[in-house]
Amino acid sequence: MEELLREYLPILIFLGIAVALGIVLILAAVIVAVRHPDAEKLSAYECGFNAFDDARMKFDVRFYLVAILFIIFDLEIAFLFPWAVSFGTVGVVGFWSMIVFLAVLTIGFAYEWKKGALEWE
Repeated sequence: MEELLREYLPILIFLGIAVALGIVLILAAVIVAVRHPDAEKLSAYECGFNAFDDARMKFDVRFYLVAILFIIFDLEIAFLFPWAVSFGTVGVVGFWSMIVFLAVLTIGFAYEWKKGALEWE
């Protein structure tokens, strides 16, 4: 039992500090937060229309296009991190396969740019 406690004591201390820090930060936000927002803070944010409006209103498809493009490029870029971490062990085949992947990514980006998918009129 003593050996088990000795092994898990650093984890328990870490969890205790994490919980205490979380509680302190939440309480600090409650104490310091501004409780009287002005009209600008209550206005529609980022999407350009009021949040509580008719759900059947027309919505510009460009919002969806930008979101899809972001997701595609974000997920493709996320493949670079594990490759960069294991760069020394992937060898020549791993290197050239990533170069091909990046070439396809760059060609796709250039195609979307040329088609005007990234323009916001």
